[in-house]
Amino acid sequence: MISIAGRPIGPGHPPFVVAELSGNHNGSLERALAIVDAVAAAGAHALKLQTYRPDTLTVDAGGPAFRVGDGHALWGGETLYRLFERAHTPWEWHEPLFERARSHGLIAFSSPFDPTAVELLEKLDVPAYKIASSEIVDLPLIRLAAGTGKPLIISTGMASTGEIHAAVAAAREAGCTQLAVLACTASYPAAPAESNLRALPLLAALTGEVVGVSDHTPGIGVPLAAVALGACLIEKHVTASRADGGVDAAFSLEPGELAALVTESERAWEALGSAVIGPRASEREGLRFRRSLYVVRDVRAGEPVSAENVRSIRPAGGLPPDAARDVMGRRFVRDVPMGTPLSWDLI
Repeated sequence: MISIAGRPIGPGHPPFVVAELSGNHNGSLERALAIVDAVAAAGAHALKLQTYRPDTLTVDAGGPAFRVGDGHALWGGETLYRLFERAHTPWEWHEPLFERARSHGLIAFSSPFDPTAVELLEKLDVPAYKIASSEIVDLPLIRLAAGTGKPLIISTGMASTGEIHAAVAAAREAGCTQLAVLACTASYPAAPAESNLRALPLLAALTGEVVGVSDHTPGIGVPLAAVALGACLIEKHVTASRADGGVDAAFSLEPGELAALVTESERAWEALGSAVIGPRASEREGLRFRRSLYVVRDVRAGEPVSAENVRSIRPAGGLPPDAARDVMGRRFVRDVPMGTPLSWDLI
């Protein structure tokens, strides 16, 4: 188990739902603040930003290496610099966004992408850090974030087992004692068929840490399935409305869907229960109404048991239904009124 701002996260607790704002502000602080309000109203537990400037992620170059592939569904042909310019959250917005989130009781933190981002976020006293999938190979950045002593969340999209091991080892060596590792398919949007959620228990065994999912598929089906396989943390991008467009809108949840995710993920977690088979406490009343053998009309002593006077009906209390083949043709030893549970001492 780990704890972020006093909120426990682990198998013994309901899933921790993180709403990722990312670039869905569409360049408007007012829109960003409205999304924060909607996230809180939906019942999510945390708001997450991404802290970078275009110049801290790349350079303004237009060669093929600096362009998204033409076939990309959302950003085909766009240069990295222009994409990050559109998507980034200005640093001067962080404080008002965090303040708005905290005013609603949301836990607010971010993904830093370079040392200057960590410096800014430390000044804003964030309670945790998230390492994005593409940065899992940036071990110096992981060590820097881990060295703050704050809980650390690492996304593992695109990563091999060796890269995951190296990232976890770097975090631990730098002093991180509270670590969560997220399964992730780092394509935007991601196909549910590529989620490979059956690997979640493997990820938990590989790292020994709390696991969750950073999900870019449409809807909420994938994260709900992830809960059944051990996910303790769910991260989804959110937007005010997909119809408004934006960098991440196509794979983001709208507020109503986010509210459904919060509710249904907790239900899914509750439904896991324990690995036991047998009657539940709530079924005790139902046990009274199982079928059993009853005398269904008044009979006289000496009368044979037949399908006309003994049947399998509800409630319980009589001999089991399968005993019918052993009692048919025997005789009643005394008068028995209708509605009496059949027992061996009556025949």
